[in-house]
Amino acid sequence: MKPDSTAAFLVFDLDGTISDPATGIGRSLNHALRHYGYPPVPENEVSRYIGPPLDQTFLSLTGSTSREHIAALVSKYRERYAEIGYAENVLYSGVSEALQFLASGGVPIGLCTSKRADFAERILNLFGIRQHFRFVSGGDIGIEKRQQLAGLLAGRVISAAAVMIGDRAVDIEAAKLNGLGSVGVLWGHGSPAELQAADPDALLTHPRELASLAGEV
Repeated sequence: MKPDSTAAFLVFDLDGTISDPATGIGRSLNHALRHYGYPPVPENEVSRYIGPPLDQTFLSLTGSTSREHIAALVSKYRERYAEIGYAENVLYSGVSEALQFLASGGVPIGLCTSKRADFAERILNLFGIRQHFRFVSGGDIGIEKRQQLAGLLAGRVISAAAVMIGDRAVDIEAAKLNGLGSVGVLWGHGSPAELQAADPDALLTHPRELASLAGEV
């Protein structure tokens, strides 16, 4: 990442904001759960597990307090995700056009996702949109989004004028804890009630509205 202390970035979440990862995440979660003898997650319940870090998801699903076991579940999940799960993403209609509009207008765009950075890079390249992002910040076990944003600020990759954009309360809360602006999007996996309770600076209902954020930074 190249530091840029003057740039007021639009910092995007990935899952549920740029693309819908439900199929790949659900199938990869169940790949890991079945391997270790746990019941699978019903398809209609996958949404609730999209957003938080994987270790927190497996802790919630299994109740295990063993760090080694949780790490093994994450590893088994990634086994399938690396092979096929990442490619089961679906780009939300209108996102590519909005990113093109923002980038062509000189708005600096970055990505901050709980997903491991190499997976995020693969997904952006899959959709042909990697060129719009000046940096990709990925997470890992034990790393929360608030810590990722704090690191970006400390490294002067982004400034305090940056705006975090995401579909879950964790995105909004992470922005607020770091003194950043925040925008919630309603086409992802966070419910309107969840996002409204998190109190973002703005709520968007369709990806085409992302273009209006050019005036926010």
